[in-house]
Amino acid sequence: MALNIRQNEILEIARNEGRVVVEDLAERFNVSLQTIRRDLSELSDAGLMDRVHGGAVIRTGVANFAYEERRRMHEAEKAAIGRACARMIPDNCSIILNLGTTTEAVARELRNHRNITVVTNNINVANILMANESCEIMVAGGTLRRSDGGLVGDLTADFMNQFKVDYAVIGASALDEEGDLLDYDLAEIRVSRTILQQARKRILVTDASKLARSAPVRLASLETLDALFIDQPLPEALAKRCAEWGTEVHVTG
Repeated sequence: MALNIRQNEILEIARNEGRVVVEDLAERFNVSLQTIRRDLSELSDAGLMDRVHGGAVIRTGVANFAYEERRRMHEAEKAAIGRACARMIPDNCSIILNLGTTTEAVARELRNHRNITVVTNNINVANILMANESCEIMVAGGTLRRSDGGLVGDLTADFMNQFKVDYAVIGASALDEEGDLLDYDLAEIRVSRTILQQARKRILVTDASKLARSAPVRLASLETLDALFIDQPLPEALAKRCAEWGTEVHVTG
């Protein structure tokens, strides 16, 4: 299907913001609601988007966005999440940071922390923290995933199993309404599960667009985590579950 200029712009907005709303698009492009609904239907038929109530989201579920595209999405929100999360982490502690552009935002905010040890399977995190001379960096072995600088696989999980750290900060590709963290890669999932097991305090950092996405593999439940940093309030039912579980929710937006 050949997209028109407006449909290409709609697709770009959805990639940057996670979802689009019919009324907002109609006002933005100065066209009727019916025209926007037709655009979204055609984008859905082309396999590029999924229709949801009042709008549409980028189609996901079997493959993640390319790394460079993920890094550009919700940059300001991720930066705010990184700042808030880093404020919770004190000097003189040990941390594991896993894969993801939001955990990389946390790493940027740890560059002025003193006497910290960071264990990571994320080459980008290691490069970011090289600027902090007071940070000891330990990088996992394993299979290098060139697409995003991640190290994954059995060797990586075995490496992580050697540690017991104060904090684990992880990301996820999707977060569903039941509070399950979801991802795409089984090899990455195994490493992330090991990371959670080896930490005294477990933290998820994610922007709210992950609530509109799906992925096929279950990583964990928010019930097993100590804290969540997110840029928008959770849906009411999920927020209630987190309160019952004792999972702290820190809204940065």
